[in-house]
Amino acid sequence: MAHFETATTLSPPAAPRVHGGPDALGVPRFDFSTNSNACGPCPQALAAVQYADATRYPDASYTDLKQRLADFHEVDVARVMLAGSASEFIFRITAWVAQQSARQGRVHLPPHSYGDYAQAAKAWGLSATPDADAAQLVWACEPSSPLGQAQGAWPQWLHAGQPAIAPLVLDCAYAPLRLSGAPSLTESQRSRVWQLYSPNKALGLTGVRAAYALAPLGAEATVAALDGQCASWPVGAHGVAMLQAWMQPDVQAWLSAGLRTLADWKARQIQALQQRGWTCLPSDANFFCARPPVGDLAADLHRLRTQHGIKLRDTTSFGLPGHVRLGVLPPEAQDALQTALCVSN
Repeated sequence: MAHFETATTLSPPAAPRVHGGPDALGVPRFDFSTNSNACGPCPQALAAVQYADATRYPDASYTDLKQRLADFHEVDVARVMLAGSASEFIFRITAWVAQQSARQGRVHLPPHSYGDYAQAAKAWGLSATPDADAAQLVWACEPSSPLGQAQGAWPQWLHAGQPAIAPLVLDCAYAPLRLSGAPSLTESQRSRVWQLYSPNKALGLTGVRAAYALAPLGAEATVAALDGQCASWPVGAHGVAMLQAWMQPDVQAWLSAGLRTLADWKARQIQALQQRGWTCLPSDANFFCARPPVGDLAADLHRLRTQHGIKLRDTTSFGLPGHVRLGVLPPEAQDALQTALCVSN
């Protein structure tokens, strides 16, 4: 029976991760809980994914795809690194930093940010530090989730023009969905940090997992090390098709036109909530956080989900209790939310 006694020494199971989107009840009829482009899916990108040849492996070196991405961003192809998803890259670069740092690794996290930054740090034994200049890995996101604002502290070396002390990863997941404001960093500064892109959100194709990163200038050794830690074929045929479509002029034109629509929808959505007494926080992206009037938030969210098929994202897991994050949706969905809120009250 000794093998049963050892169970008491095991670590407790990890807490379940909290994400927006489909859940145990299936796909919400009106899903405000994700930040996917509500104008999507992009027709051209969707067609490319649907007609992808899944009967063959992609080129294991992704030679053509990397060159196209390099041309699209006007960088040397040696700076382009593919990833199975943004989350996969987050865990991979965190693992590499942990290996370089031995037991002294520290990571700087934005105060409210995507949970996989902290999850990866925890998995690899990195401790958090509020001092970006004391960290071996620095995360920043702009616009960030959940706030849709610039989140993260820029190390002194970045603004002083000094050599980089540690990898700084700028998560650009929502940069293509920026509706207002402007980037904090200049092009010169951006060339000195890692830039992580996951176009599936902008294309309205979040179910297709594929991403890429642009390495800083002079980071060839780190690129080689990270490539060495990557499994073969990190991006499948459907992900390759999506990334290839992402760079097409007609797809970029579709995205630009959609941003104007999203801006109009966002203004309408915020106005309707404010009229009901909600406090909406500033955001530059196609989503925003809001505090509902006083009430039982958990119960209200459960009621909206189970009785009306409407899902909002509780931001407690982001360190922002008492608020929800709402993706911008079309007027039909907004009106359904307003009707449900009236019923709930």
